[in-house]
Amino acid sequence: MKISGNNLKVGMIISHKGSDWKVVSAQAVKPGKGGAFAQVELKNLKDNSKLNERFRSNEDVDRLFVESKEFQFSYKDDENFFFMDTSNYEQINLTSDLVGELSIFLQDNMLVSIEFVENKPVSLKLPEHIKEKVVETEAVIKGQTAASSFKPAILSNGFKIMVPGHIENDTFIILSSTTFTYVEKAKN
Repeated sequence: MKISGNNLKVGMIISHKGSDWKVVSAQAVKPGKGGAFAQVELKNLKDNSKLNERFRSNEDVDRLFVESKEFQFSYKDDENFFFMDTSNYEQINLTSDLVGELSIFLQDNMLVSIEFVENKPVSLKLPEHIKEKVVETEAVIKGQTAASSFKPAILSNGFKIMVPGHIENDTFIILSSTTFTYVEKAKN
């Protein structure tokens, strides 16, 4: 399916320069001179190489048909991550190259979406919000304004994040799986 280059969105899978690519970031740019364009960062689905491209609004791009299925994370070994199809209980494994940095956020029995192009898995999507435990953060400093101050924290999976001043050690928080930033304190 052909779409305009300035309609590319994060997460789309496209065919470009003889390879399949996933859109990692897309930003509309309107320079003072010349026409508007989309500055797009692409990640190759085969070798994980990255490419920065400019697409003008009159350029067409081949968007690939992507089928998304829900799976439940089961376990991992040295090189593979194993998931169970929630509709027919069949098992599928993804390589650590495909899962990438998302691996630290995978939790037992977590429901994820795996995207397929021509029955081949090409990417993994986590739930929109992930619950994690803060294991280390600085103490609150008296007199600090609570509204705008964030402080560094380390989560139970080792991920470093900025959290508001009222978050303490052993507190559960919700973070966004798209931006990997703090959303809110988890309700117990």
